[in-house]
Amino acid sequence: MRKNQIDFVTLGCSKNLVDSELLMKQFEANGYKCVHDSKNPQGEIAIINTCGFIGDAKEESINTILEFAEAKEKGRLKKLFVMGCLSQRYKSELEKEIPQVDKYYGKFDYKQLLIDLGKAEIPSCKGMRHLTTPSHYAYVKISEGCDRHCAYCAIPLITGRHVSRPKEEILNEVRELVKEGVKEFQVIAQELTFYGIDIDGKQHIAELISDMADIPGVKWIRLHYAYPTHFPYELLRVMREKPNVCKYLDIALQHISDNMLQAMQRHITKSETYALITRMRDEVPGICLRTTLMVGFPDESDEDFRELMDFVRWARFERMGAFAYSEEEGTYSAIHYKDNISPEVKQARLDELMALQQEISSEITASWIGKVFRVIIDRKEGEFYVGRTEYSSPDVDPEVLIPVKEKRLFRGAFYDVKVTDADEFDLYGTTCF
Repeated sequence: MRKNQIDFVTLGCSKNLVDSELLMKQFEANGYKCVHDSKNPQGEIAIINTCGFIGDAKEESINTILEFAEAKEKGRLKKLFVMGCLSQRYKSELEKEIPQVDKYYGKFDYKQLLIDLGKAEIPSCKGMRHLTTPSHYAYVKISEGCDRHCAYCAIPLITGRHVSRPKEEILNEVRELVKEGVKEFQVIAQELTFYGIDIDGKQHIAELISDMADIPGVKWIRLHYAYPTHFPYELLRVMREKPNVCKYLDIALQHISDNMLQAMQRHITKSETYALITRMRDEVPGICLRTTLMVGFPDESDEDFRELMDFVRWARFERMGAFAYSEEEGTYSAIHYKDNISPEVKQARLDELMALQQEISSEITASWIGKVFRVIIDRKEGEFYVGRTEYSSPDVDPEVLIPVKEKRLFRGAFYDVKVTDADEFDLYGTTCF
């Protein structure tokens, strides 16, 4: 057990990761050593940043808490704290069920931890982060909360209403990160197209991204978690005109059947969704679209699912994830609908949908063989350097593998790479010198 060392464990999404990084910086300014996601935690204090989005995420968070609670009982840990989405929503239940935790914090009061440990927030470090990512890329969170209130989603119950960060604060953060060597920025929010509406009633995401792209040293900007309803089309112009805004958009569509879209309270129709995808591909040639789809929502018929399969065949998403509906207490669908699709049917539909997407992804990546892409190098792994094109976000998308024996490459540097082969997961290539 190492004195004055804090082990951080972050579960769930990259938005949680940013919160952990902010808190780690404050603790380091107060004299602690902070270690993130160590495989062998050795600190006297542990802080677990939890996820409470769906059943599997909640189970992972609870199992992690129990694992550290056992370590504390065996004397391998002095203090254990829990923060994040799960404890925001289930604080009183967790206090009763896992009392070994010294204190639970929610999604927004976690900085109270500093005070509870006899420390203070260091003003000079406000907004600064201990980056847990490789030094050449970082996540930038532009807002908190969500006002969309989709029928199945517990996020608004956890995070509350949408709150945009001031634009200048975000731009200053990006400038500071550039000084630290960051070149690539993953812009994240629960719903980034809503940015600015709570400030003056207007969508300002295009203006924000354009200004961010103009900051010297910003090489790549990638956009995550857009919403299809009332999509701000001026954002496509920025993506098309600014060379450092990646032609990549993560936009969760969930379904295509009008029956399902209405029941899910998505406030968009099938025809509007088809028109949206068509316009995106027309206005930003070569755009890479990542989406998330859901199967097994209450009353999803065979016909609804067929429509979804037909849509995926038509859209040919470069990246796609899918999950089976999981009833979340307190949500509109949990209160008003019956979870009446069997687990077996949900799984069968999920398997069929993902098998189709695997075919599409394989065809798309095979079409890239022989083409040259700009690639940023993330790491060296075994016999390969591992990098990404502008069409791949860290940790979730396919990577580019370049043989080490070819030539020495540097992490965080860009190279032109010719794709020589592809499989269902990754691309293989050689550098062009």
